Amino acid sequence: MSTYVYGITDRSHPALPEGMTGVGEPARPVRLLTAGELTAVVSDAPEDLRPKRRDLLAHQNVLAEAGAAGCVLPMRFGSVAPDDDAVTQVLTERAGHYAERLRELDGKVEYNVKATHVEEAVLHLVMAANPDVRALAEANRRSGGGSYDDKIRLGEMVAAAVKAKEAEDAGEVEGLLTPAAAAVSVGPESTGWLLNVSYLVPRDSAEQFLGTVEQVRKSHPHLDLRVNGPLPPYSFVEPGPAQTAGRAEGAGAGAQ
Repeated sequence: MSTYVYGITDRSHPALPEGMTGVGEPARPVRLLTAGELTAVVSDAPEDLRPKRRDLLAHQNVLAEAGAAGCVLPMRFGSVAPDDDAVTQVLTERAGHYAERLRELDGKVEYNVKATHVEEAVLHLVMAANPDVRALAEANRRSGGGSYDDKIRLGEMVAAAVKAKEAEDAGEVEGLLTPAAAAVSVGPESTGWLLNVSYLVPRDSAEQFLGTVEQVRKSHPHLDLRVNGPLPPYSFVEPGPAQTAGRAEGAGAGAQ
């Protein structure tokens, strides 16, 4: 039977609560697989695993329970290995890497920050900062809206200016938040977001990091900043002893 992998921890990690269950319906019992100085938190994998809310929450809850007692390297939702032996084999082969990651991530959490423009506010900024755009907009207004070609030209100029502003704002926000984090992982580009970055933050510095986010909000009112966290440090763990099943990939707790 396939093995579902929640995370990896040190062999000395305290035992999990008795009777803990994870993904599946009925929920599969969670168990531990140990190889050398490492332990994988696993369960049997359901045959029809999909990123349903119940299973996403179960994955998150297992990691939360395990993480409450010490550092756990979280696997993303849907991480499935062919069997138990495949898991322990990878733990053995990559023992040095996982031990280093456990040391590096101990006491740290992830915050994912996404940003987008507040449309009306950024248009005001773009117009104020671009004399050529203002001039063409005013000329179009005086002529009753402008010709078709002038409207197209104005639209293209505004779109280009907004695009440039997106790059500028993304760089500014990343530059302001990065000093408050231990590490940074840039997420995949997606439509609608000008910034999608995960920050690795020491637990005892979390308030300072969130305070910096609030300062950025105040200094950039034309941005909509959304923060998700604290999360297990998904973005700072390389793929583990499993492959992500189906289309569930990337759906960690608080899917990014």
